[in-house]
Amino acid sequence: GLYFLKLHSVKFSDMTVQIDTLSINTIRTLAADVVRKANSGHPGAPMGCAPMAHVLFSRFITTNPENPLWPNRDRFVLSNGHGCALHYILLHLMGYDLTMDDLKAFRQTDSKTPGHPESHMTPGIEVTTGPLGQGFANSVGLAIAQTHLSAIFNKPGFDLFTNHTYVIAGDGCLQEGIASEAASLAGHLQLGHLIVLYDDNHVSIDGDTEVSFTEDVLKRFEAYGWHTQFITDGDNDLEGITRAIEEAKKVTNKPSIIKIRTIIGIGSKFQGTEKVHGSPLSPDDIVEVKKIYGFDPEKHFHVPPEVYKNYEHFKQKGVHAEKQWNELLEKYTQQHPHEGAEIKRRFSKKLPENWTDHLPRYTPADTAVATRKLSEIVLNKLADILPELIGGSADLTGSNLTRWKTAVDFQPDSTKLGKYSGRYIRYGVREHGMAGAMNGISAYGGLIPFGGTFLNFISYALGAVRLSALSSQRVIYVMTHDSIGLGEDGPTHQPIETLAGLRGLPNILVFRPADGNEVSGTYLAAIENLHRPSVLALTRQNLPHLEGSSVEKTLFGGYVLQDVEHAQVTFTGTGSEISIAVEAAKRLNQAGIKTRVVSLPSLELFEEQSIEYKRTVFPDGIPVISVEALTTFGWSKYAHVSVGMTTFGSSGPYQQLYKKYGFTPENLVEKARKTIEFYQKHPVPSLINKPF
Repeated sequence: GLYFLKLHSVKFSDMTVQIDTLSINTIRTLAADVVRKANSGHPGAPMGCAPMAHVLFSRFITTNPENPLWPNRDRFVLSNGHGCALHYILLHLMGYDLTMDDLKAFRQTDSKTPGHPESHMTPGIEVTTGPLGQGFANSVGLAIAQTHLSAIFNKPGFDLFTNHTYVIAGDGCLQEGIASEAASLAGHLQLGHLIVLYDDNHVSIDGDTEVSFTEDVLKRFEAYGWHTQFITDGDNDLEGITRAIEEAKKVTNKPSIIKIRTIIGIGSKFQGTEKVHGSPLSPDDIVEVKKIYGFDPEKHFHVPPEVYKNYEHFKQKGVHAEKQWNELLEKYTQQHPHEGAEIKRRFSKKLPENWTDHLPRYTPADTAVATRKLSEIVLNKLADILPELIGGSADLTGSNLTRWKTAVDFQPDSTKLGKYSGRYIRYGVREHGMAGAMNGISAYGGLIPFGGTFLNFISYALGAVRLSALSSQRVIYVMTHDSIGLGEDGPTHQPIETLAGLRGLPNILVFRPADGNEVSGTYLAAIENLHRPSVLALTRQNLPHLEGSSVEKTLFGGYVLQDVEHAQVTFTGTGSEISIAVEAAKRLNQAGIKTRVVSLPSLELFEEQSIEYKRTVFPDGIPVISVEALTTFGWSKYAHVSVGMTTFGSSGPYQQLYKKYGFTPENLVEKARKTIEFYQKHPVPSLINKPF
């Protein structure tokens, strides 16, 4: 009775019940085989979640495997990445470009079936999950995107953006802080097209959840403003699961969570325990599982023809749905040509023509301005030119300066706080949730998300920032108060190690612009890089506009700001310290010591330049001194001597702090003299000496 669906309790036709049973049991036995073949993974969750997943894909999810990027497809997120074998099996059955050989290559090098879902690796995977709670936050972003685009583009008779976002989440996901942040935000925003199935199997890696997780989850979500339901028998009650999802779809002013009680690893001799959670079932256990479910134990990776045929029907439903949608879009475009063209442009990731003409440019005669303010100026110039920009702040709008003059808040229309057509998101004090949601917004398509907080507090969000990079999402992190230059708030708020850590991440662009032209160049690079997130580190204090800077030069990541013949020393650095280096170079040149200045707004872009170009920026034989009001860690690659932070900062006006820690022209002049004296007696090591 534990293993087979209770046929008498459902009201579907006998034929439907039989194929449902066969399909669910196929998923369960496949999950056991897939994980066993890899000798690694999590068989229990896929086996326990098979009924709810089958109900979703057979009765609710509309998607087209022949075009996984169809804009109005339903989105499915497996927030609990531990069950990724389940997701791969479903995609295979649905006819995505995922063969049985791909399933057999689960967790193998360069396969389409990595150890946790990765959107850039596997067709049909919407977002990269794995770290618990991330997928949950992504789903909130996916729902935000759908809600916003429907408000912008849907018109009477033309419901173009109507999809739902469905999520399967487990106990572990709901314990993570990011999920709580995102759930709170989703409830406030009344995201009615978000439906979460909570796999309540009472098991985590440490054992029964009674040892650490005993709260009433549904009461918590009810307090967040969610619609809640409870299915007591998720192993058998397909009709109940179906009715609950149907009911959730009717509730359009609240996100929904359905708690579904399941038995993890159902059918295994260790069902219901942590032993089926994180390790493959033993061969003899798999034999018994297959016997229980009526499968031949000698057959491995077996899918009955009836199951393939059943899922082919679900696939064709999606193929037909996209065909109808494409026809609707063409009719829409005839009646609303501007909006139709805009949808097509955005979802092809094309930018408006000549948008870069609107980027502000500066000369040294312009007034000194903080780079956070310069960022605000750029946003004001671009917001109406790039309507796909959608952004906000983690409760620091007035400090991050992320809200443009014509912005309307993204809020439920009923609250009169804004409109769903608005593009400014009040994320609240939820840095991690904000970053996770932005990954989802980006993954949906048609939008470019940005979000702000203090640079130091990106540390709260690093789990999601890392996945922005891994999954190649174009997300823009507007991080202000970028150094000890923020002043009086002191060392609790002053980032020291933060940029070094971000620079260590693959596939991310980190910018610390020195003036207005570099800020504009930073936005140009961030927006045109379709497959990389960007972090913008911006100052609180005013900075002068520099002679020799330009928007275009910023795209090289590093360039010679000021040059002299027969140079004896080069200053380099980023952001607010470049103007200090310029002043120090001026004094040295006046004293007859030939000094160059190199600005390095993005080390990542600089590393992508040719070795010939890099050698023009850092010629052999000239010692280099770096200056950055953050850690010196990492600067040995570009400098022979580094001026930076080796301790935490202090509270006080930034001018006093810069003097205390040596970020002054006087100190740089002295460093330069000593450096030149040293290298007059010693050879200068080449910094750019690697051919590839």
